[in-house]
Amino acid sequence: METKLDLFKWKQYESAIILLTVRWYLKYSLSYRDIVEMMSERGLMISHTTFMRWVHEFGTEIDKRIRLFLKPTNDSWRTDEAYVKIKGQWKYLYRAVDSTGKTIDFMLSENRYMPAAKRFFTNALSSSHNQLPRVITLDKNPAYPPAIQELINEKALPIETLIRQTKYLNNIVEQDHRFIKKITKRCLVSNHF
Repeated sequence: METKLDLFKWKQYESAIILLTVRWYLKYSLSYRDIVEMMSERGLMISHTTFMRWVHEFGTEIDKRIRLFLKPTNDSWRTDEAYVKIKGQWKYLYRAVDSTGKTIDFMLSENRYMPAAKRFFTNALSSSHNQLPRVITLDKNPAYPPAIQELINEKALPIETLIRQTKYLNNIVEQDHRFIKKITKRCLVSNHF
């Protein structure tokens, strides 16, 4: 594992500045040019392309390191997908939250089919902060049941996992889509998130 010094070696700016600007971009609905303006108010003149490079370089590393500190989710999953425009291309955003609204996992996919659904559930099950689901609530997407059945057959999911295809129990994740769409409306999100 790289140390903090190795990760920021040969960078012109301090690690605190890099991490702060990357976090702002990923957390809030800001453009690179908004961050340029915010940093110029603090006396730092940095190009918007520099911020873009930092997001691409350090975004996945930040994601990998903070996953260890995520709060545990419960065993009632609500899963859905939304169609969002990212960098001018339409993608499916697969998302799962627990019954209290905590994010379990998310994934972008070009397709809405069984292999993508299976990949999404495999990723969600591999996160250390997630419990094995007791119940998974789905919408009427026909790709989910075969994907879940394959995971049960592969013993990645317990056979007792209850699958509910009830539209109204998914309101938590359905209502959260509008906030996600507001953030991704800029069409500047990196492909690896």
